[in-house]
Amino acid sequence: MKVAIIAGEASGDLHGSNLMRAMHTFQNDLEFIGIGGDKMIAQGLKPIRHITQTNFMGFWEVAKNIKTIQKMIQDTKQMLLNHRPDAIILIDYPGFNLHIAKFAYQHGIKVLYYISPQLWAWKKGRVKIIQKYVHKMYVIFPFEKEFYKKEANIEVEFVGHPLLDALCEFEVNSNFKTEYQLSQKPIVAILPGSRKQEIKNMLPTLLSVVDEFPGYQFVIAAAQTVDKNYIEQFIPSSLNVPIIQGQTYQVLAHAYMAIVKSGTSTLETALFNVPEVVVYKGSWLSYQIGKRLVNKKMIKYISIVNLIMGRSVVPELIQNQCNTANLIQALQKLSDGAYRTKMQNDFSSLRKILGDVGASYRCAKSMLDEIKN
Repeated sequence: MKVAIIAGEASGDLHGSNLMRAMHTFQNDLEFIGIGGDKMIAQGLKPIRHITQTNFMGFWEVAKNIKTIQKMIQDTKQMLLNHRPDAIILIDYPGFNLHIAKFAYQHGIKVLYYISPQLWAWKKGRVKIIQKYVHKMYVIFPFEKEFYKKEANIEVEFVGHPLLDALCEFEVNSNFKTEYQLSQKPIVAILPGSRKQEIKNMLPTLLSVVDEFPGYQFVIAAAQTVDKNYIEQFIPSSLNVPIIQGQTYQVLAHAYMAIVKSGTSTLETALFNVPEVVVYKGSWLSYQIGKRLVNKKMIKYISIVNLIMGRSVVPELIQNQCNTANLIQALQKLSDGAYRTKMQNDFSSLRKILGDVGASYRCAKSMLDEIKN
């Protein structure tokens, strides 16, 4: 069986790799081809592109790279025509994947979508594209099932959140601090995102608070896909802030609190029970456009933690609010015992909402059944 699979960013690479591994346990004669990262390649993906070449975020950033993106779309369409897979699995990454969904459907390839685009937040009109071209959706948040039923009468399958699987398999390295020559001070983890423009926009501000907290060891947990030299240029020589690459879970397992760029990492941090402040600062143009497109009736928060809980659990510092003074205040609150305990109790409730472990295996079995039918 030949399956095309496309993930465009680091979180998609993680979830895609776990899904591929689960599918192999049910059927070992699977051949995967498409777009992914090192984790998916380790599970047997034959890549036509690596996710380091696909990480564009924001309207201005996409516009600047439109020729590259168009070439990626054409290469992916040609891959589908050349290999004629039994199905294509699309993982989030909607700006790209919805183009591919239409093309694959029109050429008789079964389209399966894993991890829904956040259509309940913005660009709700895209639900019509999914209704028309996607054979089946597999969602990871329980409220998404209700959203699709209400908006387009689409039956989707809630499989649970795959992060629970990844965390179950994780083992804490008790020698982590020694191996990376970290001090014994409590760790403040900085998760600045996996895209260069995010790091450029935010990291200088995030590092501006380091001198205000001499009793803590700040550590940058960098994605494997980001060039370490690129990050280093934003760290003043006067600061002792190590960059640890590809070890985000180990950093979180040893962290006392965290500063986290909005995205999947906010949920990962909560599942590690680490009190956090969520930050986001994009280019002025991208932010202004995005602000006008967001469904304000549905969306009051930017972090996944607050969205799932439907209330403010973790503080959010967005755009101009993401400044030195506000960050200092937020970190001071995160070190308060009562405040930390309340947030961690909310994290326990969050975990229960996400369902049971085994999302990757439930999704894998259902997808294989769907492909064979």
